Order: sequence, then structure tokens, then C-alpha cells
Amino acid sequence: MSSSERPRLVVGVSGASGAAYGLRVLDACRELSVESHLIFSRAAALTLAQETDLSVADVQARADVVHKVGDVGASLASGSFPTLGMIVAPCSVRTMSEIATGVTSSLLTRAADVTLKERRPLVLMVRETPLHLGHLRTMVRLAEMGAVIAPPMPAFYAKPTSLEEMVDQSVGRALDLFGLSWRPVKRWGQDVGPLRAEEG
Repeated sequence: MSSSERPRLVVGVSGASGAAYGLRVLDACRELSVESHLIFSRAAALTLAQETDLSVADVQARADVVHKVGDVGASLASGSFPTLGMIVAPCSVRTMSEIATGVTSSLLTRAADVTLKERRPLVLMVRETPLHLGHLRTMVRLAEMGAVIAPPMPAFYAKPTSLEEMVDQSVGRALDLFGLSWRPVKRWGQDVGPLRAEEG
């Protein structure tokens, strides 16, 4: 990207539980002056309706650019379109598995494949538990390909007082992987801790 262009981040939202993660990634991009390119899967629309009172149009309004999930000829399908990388938040097991095979059937997984081949950061906020051996092997394969597996885990040391704070901490730590520092993140040694062990 030229110095005059805003940095771009591809934001994929799959149908896994945790629509709030994708929403807050979009909000963070707006606050950080990062141009967000949203790909919202069909299954994500179902999860959104289950977990929130928002419509798909409400989510799209939070993004700078919206791409149709079936538009495999979009700019994001080419490595010549420069971005900081891509985050899938939340990432379903199906989406994760499709990316791992390289046999992509939508713009969401095609854009992830492009991100990997261009050696850009691909962060997958995988939402599934418990994990069987097939899931774990798929994650290993993706890690070997260069993806970062970043399940959203609560950081209790940050002493969250609400679900919103827990979501923001996970989102902010994922954005750290792109070199983006988001205000809500509580950092060890700055905002919390470190604690000194008692001298015995």
C-alpha cells in the first residue's frame, strides 16, 4: 500500500457462535482508522439473529467495504490487492477445515487462502469445544501453513466486569497480531499486575 492509503484489514465472519467478536473487530477498525473489508457468510446471518437484535445491514454498516460471500472475483480474491492480512472472527470448524484444504468454495475461504499464499497474517478465532483429534490435526496443519490459531479465551487477570470487556480483550489481543494496538486492551505490566511473589 502507498503511504497515502489507509491500511486495510479483511474481516471474515463465519457462522460459529460469537458474532460479537466480528462486530467488535469492525468497531476497532473504525476507531483505529483501518479500512475494513467485510465478508459475512450465510451461516453468520443465522447466528447473528440468534445472538443479537441486529440485522445483517446493521453489521454491514460498520464496515468500510462489504463483499458478497459468493463473489469469488472480488478484489480480495487476488494477492495483488494489498492488505494487512485477514482475521476470521468467529471462525467455525467448517471454515477452518476448508481453509486448511485449500479447496475454497466462497470468497471468505478464498481470501484466507490468498492471505496465506501472500505470507500475510491470517488469524482464526476458532470457536469450538471440546476439540477432537481431527480438529486438532487441522489446526496443526493450518499453523504449519502460517495461520495463527487464536481461540477467544477470557483473560481473567484483566479482571473483566462484563461480557463486553471479555470480548474486547480477546479482539484486542487478536488485533495485536497485525501490529494494531486497540485502546480497550488491558496489558500486563501496564494496566494490570505484575504481582510480586511473597518472599519466603
